[in-house]
Amino acid sequence: MRISPAPRTSASAPSEWITGYARIESLATPQGPSRTKVDSVRFAPGARTHWHRHPLGQVLVVTEGTGLVQRRGGEVETIRVGDTVRIEPGEWHWHGATPTSAMRHLAVEELPADGRTAERAEPVSDAEYHSVQSGEDEGQAPPLSRVIVMDQKLPEALATHRVEIRRITIAPGHAAGLHVHNGPVFGSIETGSAVYQLEGEPETVLEPGDVFYEPEGARVARFDAQDEGVTFLGYFLLPDGMNPDITFPDA
Repeated sequence: MRISPAPRTSASAPSEWITGYARIESLATPQGPSRTKVDSVRFAPGARTHWHRHPLGQVLVVTEGTGLVQRRGGEVETIRVGDTVRIEPGEWHWHGATPTSAMRHLAVEELPADGRTAERAEPVSDAEYHSVQSGEDEGQAPPLSRVIVMDQKLPEALATHRVEIRRITIAPGHAAGLHVHNGPVFGSIETGSAVYQLEGEPETVLEPGDVFYEPEGARVARFDAQDEGVTFLGYFLLPDGMNPDITFPDA
């Protein structure tokens, strides 16, 4: 038995396989007699695979969000958390997020002993992607969409006079180090990803579309950019006469 603690390192999905942005986190690779491969794949809204097929098929298990899947000749179908999709050997198909919702799934497949790999075909066209039948409107982009991504209570004594918004980029592989802000900070990830942790809380991986909140004085233990770096918007809530400040205390 072997336990791999979270979080694990993820990587951007190859652009030749994906329209949009997706990340792949390898959970299990073939070892010894086992030929099973397990990945966790997160698709940003609007992202999807190209048409492709697997020699021995594949099983998808949706763990977050809402997604879409289609087999060649079939309709585009909506998949949600807890749904399982069994794809037959050699069956042409694609899968991904809806236009308005990210989606994460586990991808489980057995790899052939003869070394055959998945075969890629053409990208999924916009017409195919948006062809969800009426009644399955999860896949259709509405004219206007409102989604609450965070509802955070603030200290009652906080007297916000202004909000300063900064676009911040951390270089690939760079760790910001332990730091503290002089006021509350909200943030939203635009591109890339980072391992994030407030001191005393579990680590997590922030990806495009994710949001975070740092109370005033919170010790940010980790904000470590992964392989492709990370860019995010930081929203600094400031009282009159104060500018954003950051300190790097000793651990």
